[in-house]
Amino acid sequence: MTGNSRSVSTPKLRVQLWRYLPLLLVLGLAVNLLLPQITTLEHSLQVVREMAIWWVVLAVLAQVLSRLSSGYLFWTVVALVGQRLSVVRGALIGMAAASIGLVAGGLIGSTAATYRWVRGSGVNAEGAGLAGGVPTLLSNGALVIISVFGLIHLLLVHELSRLQAIIFGSTLLVLGLVVVGMLWGVQHRSRLTNVALWTSVHWARLRRRPYDPSTVQTGIERLFNTWDALRTGDWRRPVAGAVLTVAFDMLTLYLIFIAAGHPVSPGILLAGYGLPLLLGRLSILPGGLGIVEGTMTVLYDGLGVPNPITVVVILAYRAISFWLPALLGFLLAPYLQHTSQRTAS
Repeated sequence: MTGNSRSVSTPKLRVQLWRYLPLLLVLGLAVNLLLPQITTLEHSLQVVREMAIWWVVLAVLAQVLSRLSSGYLFWTVVALVGQRLSVVRGALIGMAAASIGLVAGGLIGSTAATYRWVRGSGVNAEGAGLAGGVPTLLSNGALVIISVFGLIHLLLVHELSRLQAIIFGSTLLVLGLVVVGMLWGVQHRSRLTNVALWTSVHWARLRRRPYDPSTVQTGIERLFNTWDALRTGDWRRPVAGAVLTVAFDMLTLYLIFIAAGHPVSPGILLAGYGLPLLLGRLSILPGGLGIVEGTMTVLYDGLGVPNPITVVVILAYRAISFWLPALLGFLLAPYLQHTSQRTAS
């Protein structure tokens, strides 16, 4: 009887450990990030006291414009197939879907929420499917381009160690190969589908997880639909929406630097902005928590920004661009669910 109880309790313990592993990783990253900053805490508090409040207000307004640009991106995407979605509702859907993705399935969860709420807003299935994939694809593409320019700046001013150059260069190389593979795949669709299915099968076996080919096939179909819609429609407006979304978000960070009394050059701003956010999106942690903050701190410190200012600017930027929208997104989710149900009925 004792042996049976052991065999039953061990799997439960293993499940609990896997459940809390992301939390442990986040706490570990937080400790490693915050402990070295304790000695500069007093200086950082002094920076906070001296911050110009009006520049902070302008930073918040820049973030609002970034969210509205995201809504414009949704509007342009559904317009590709002759559908209509207001800019404001698109912005609310994007914010709430991102919050859902933090706690339920990451990109898959946020895509599903986006599809459901856009569909419930009176948009047909094709338009809702595009809204679930195109904004993320274009925004990530804009971040890749910014990261390339940031990496070039870092290499030119010799601010990257060999290890950092290898890590960031490898990341961009992998992303470049993915982009090239996608461009090849849309021209050889059956081959891309076969490669994706083969890869997902072996990945599932490696992780000892059940394999569901429908998920992979749905993702491939969305990629093809996205390509076809952008190729045959007016792709310039969605691209402009993605660029504006990222540009106003970067302006948020720049205005916080000004508020802290330390304006930075465009090169330094680019170098410390794109790469950390890109790595954060590629990480398994929700919102890149710990990855974005830690990488930004290393880069901006290496680029000559005083450490107390770096700490204050990064924490303020993440509060405005990540934590506040995430909180508002959770509050908006019930409203969107209710209005979507009412629209569908």
